[in-house]
Amino acid sequence: MYTIVSASPKDADLLAALEVRSESYWGYSSEFMEKFKQIYLITEEFIADHPTYMLKDNETIIGFYGILQGDRENSLEYLFIEPAYIGKGYGRILWNHALSECRKLGINEFTIITSPDARGFYFRLGATIFTEVDSQIADGKKTPKLIYRL
Repeated sequence: MYTIVSASPKDADLLAALEVRSESYWGYSSEFMEKFKQIYLITEEFIADHPTYMLKDNETIIGFYGILQGDRENSLEYLFIEPAYIGKGYGRILWNHALSECRKLGINEFTIITSPDARGFYFRLGATIFTEVDSQIADGKKTPKLIYRL
């Protein structure tokens, strides 16, 4: 039986390690992953300042997400699943929880900057292309920026 609980800043290292394993699932090069770690890893500060939730099975962390409320734009900053659990419905469980949290926070739309590999997951859940932005990792490449309206 799984539970969804608020993350605490002390969970940052565990969540960052899960994030790296999850992103590595897509077969990116070691150079790409090193840049990813430098730019995108979740921090204690993010967790302390923003709604961040973990999906757990007993003490095993299956995945997590975080919501960034901005002055002009809200975004789903993280949604990562432990590789052994990818494709088994846990991403959708976290997504549905995130939508519920957004409603509680009065968020009626949010953006998602995602990898091309994960884009299909978000499309299946109702997100649409908003634009493309320059990749912060791969020079000269674009990455999808999606939008979801509740």
